[in-house]
Amino acid sequence: MKIPLSKPYLNQKEFQAVKQVLKSGWLTYGPKNQEFEKNFAEYIGVKYAVTLNSCASALFTAIKSLEITGEVILPSFTFSASANAIETAGAKPVFTEINYETGNIDLKDIERRITKKTQAIMPVHFAGQSCKMDKITALAKKRKLFIIEDSAEALGAEWQDRKTGSFGIGCFSFFPTKNITTGEGGMITTNDEKLFQKIKTLIGHGISKSTSQRVREQKPWFRAAVLAGYNFRMSNLLASLGVEQLKKLDKMNDLRRKHAAYLNKKLKDLKQIELPKEIPQAKHVYQMYTIKIRRGNRDLLVKKLKEKGIEASVHFDPPVHLQPYYQKKYGYKHGDFPITEKLSSSIITLPMFPQMTKKELDYMVSVVRNNIY
Repeated sequence: MKIPLSKPYLNQKEFQAVKQVLKSGWLTYGPKNQEFEKNFAEYIGVKYAVTLNSCASALFTAIKSLEITGEVILPSFTFSASANAIETAGAKPVFTEINYETGNIDLKDIERRITKKTQAIMPVHFAGQSCKMDKITALAKKRKLFIIEDSAEALGAEWQDRKTGSFGIGCFSFFPTKNITTGEGGMITTNDEKLFQKIKTLIGHGISKSTSQRVREQKPWFRAAVLAGYNFRMSNLLASLGVEQLKKLDKMNDLRRKHAAYLNKKLKDLKQIELPKEIPQAKHVYQMYTIKIRRGNRDLLVKKLKEKGIEASVHFDPPVHLQPYYQKKYGYKHGDFPITEKLSSSIITLPMFPQMTKKELDYMVSVVRNNIY
């Protein structure tokens, strides 16, 4: 049996939506983007949402639109895109420790690393579980800092009944491994109208009105840049996928939660591993299902799983502070973040997607049990 790490949950609705856009001839930013943005904002519980070509672009744009040039605090235990966005936008990433149990940012370490140069906190909601956003929000308010939520892995996740991406500026990913997909794509969420307008302008070459808006004006050809912008727009074609995917997001997340509960039940007696835990006041949406090795060889177990057709992986190894660019520029070394490094060397990501069958889940359980020592 072969079980992929993830699998997009697609049906005829998505195929028909794409077909309709192709027939319309309007392939760039257009009506489907606007529909997707409206529905997404309503789902998250914010006033505005903007489609982009990736979450990396969303993070970069958030930093640029806020004119951040100082320090941004984030965990080292994340995908490099989080730190890269800060670096390429002209700010400085400052790494923090995490909570070993959840993989999420450590509040006390955030406080320790705030300086006069700190301008923002970037909590990364790991694997589908929200950070403790009430405490982070309170700290940010007290220290007058922006919050940029890296919600790439947490669409639909909640903290105290509020969706991630509604506490600060939310940045989401629609990569095929995520809770919904548009192939490639991202979204920014905000309640700030001025910021919303600036983001729209920045991602469209610095021009304040899109083609679909200008087409109704007397001079639709008039395109004047008010900012030195970028081209980070999502196409109407990909947005049509997003519209259909969003309609079944809650169903897909419910299936992920169901599968995770089943795996937890079947693996809970294994003393050699630690299972993912949904902490109080959080709603976990299991973009990834991760286990931690308490003893034994993590890399060998991943290899054994792959040999048996289970496409297990590791998220994230190495952590960002031990990646060559950041080591060379900032002088980070092994031992700087011991909890992060411990998690990075013990974690395994097992396959997780909505349409997993009981047969696949049972096979995965069997292989894990038979190959852990």
